[in-house]
Amino acid sequence: MNVQVLIDSIVRQVTVLIAQLATSGGIRAPLAHLANQVFLELANELEAQGVSRKVSADMFGMALRAYIRKVRRLSEGQTERGRTLWQAVLEFVREQGLATRERILRRFDADGELQVSAVLHDLTESGVLFCSGSGRAAVYRATSDEELGRLSELAEDTGLDELAWVLVYRNGPITSEKLGELLLRSETDAADVVERLVRAGRVRRAGDGALLAQDFSVPLGSSVGWEAAVFDHVQAMVQTICQRLQKSALAADVRDEVGGSTYSFDVFPGHPLEREVRAELGALRERLGALRERVEAHNRAEGLPAEYRQVITYLGQCVIEREQGTDDGDNDGDE
Repeated sequence: MNVQVLIDSIVRQVTVLIAQLATSGGIRAPLAHLANQVFLELANELEAQGVSRKVSADMFGMALRAYIRKVRRLSEGQTERGRTLWQAVLEFVREQGLATRERILRRFDADGELQVSAVLHDLTESGVLFCSGSGRAAVYRATSDEELGRLSELAEDTGLDELAWVLVYRNGPITSEKLGELLLRSETDAADVVERLVRAGRVRRAGDGALLAQDFSVPLGSSVGWEAAVFDHVQAMVQTICQRLQKSALAADVRDEVGGSTYSFDVFPGHPLEREVRAELGALRERLGALRERVEAHNRAEGLPAEYRQVITYLGQCVIEREQGTDDGDNDGDE
């Protein structure tokens, strides 16, 4: 089935993105809950689209009773996010100041020597731990905050406000409690984030207390807020594709307001159009940024009606180094 091939291909691309996010900045984010989270959110989305539980169970290849039990069990256990062994070992060494390999192995003996040794190796290779000596007498020390600099493991709340801001912007009106759930933060921590956003003018409270945001932006070159920008990129792309799939006629038309196009340009150093191609993202950003400023200026002056339409345009560009096959010297064209 073509749809099955499409789903499998998209899953592979998403796993690449998740792996990159899970190891960005030297961290090793927990992934143990991922399979259950994907199952539960797929089940909830199928139900939201009107698919019966019996049909959903069949789509997962499960008996209805087993499917219902699994959904109920996972729904009840979603509030707990476990720590990884990577995090636990790192925190233990930090607390100890200096810790021998022997002492670390004793502390985590239930996890097995091979697994703990692999984690220690990875922490050392990542620059999060320093190691002196060898064997069981080797001594480990956690890298200091100053040495780590911007390592996100030690600044896990950096960018939290921006992430909360985009969640309010895209999901609002939203309650503080729901925002806390999305941020995986306690009610108290979520309330602190909300207060900072309200004071900064990024978020406002509606009459019923729900949270709203009129706009969202992360300046180019900003050292914080990349998590929020990534989320906004991905959500815009997913919503665009989903709206396109929901249209009765899938054939694209240049007059469409909803849709996407991908253009690939094969250039090389010295190509007469290389500079123009590589500069196109910047040119589009500049043009759309100016258009957004004009729209916002009008809205500030005239105000927004109770109901309005939000048009989301997403731009993405990457550069991939390629080599042309030389088996027969022929150019077979685009792949």
